[in-house]
Amino acid sequence: MHFVKGVKYVSAYQLMLTFEDGVRKLVDLKSHLKGEIFKPLKDIHYFKSVTVNPDLDTIVWENNADFSPDFLYEIGKTVEERSALKK
Repeated sequence: MHFVKGVKYVSAYQLMLTFEDGVRKLVDLKSHLKGEIFKPLKDIHYFKSVTVNPDLDTIVWENNADFSPDFLYEIGKTVEERSALKK
């Protein structure tokens, strides 16, 4: 099981997430904003208000919309640190 430790808005519906194992993943949620709970997230200004809920160990919005951290880990694209690329 994975846990989200950090979130940063990138662009459009993309977020950079940091997980408990130190892995950073770029997650694009555009195609996953289906259903009534996710409707407000289609407003990009509202989408940007994402935070990490440390009690749930995942990202959340004010309307209580959230995603499973394991799902986020699975769909995310791993981002290598720049310092690792220079080696």
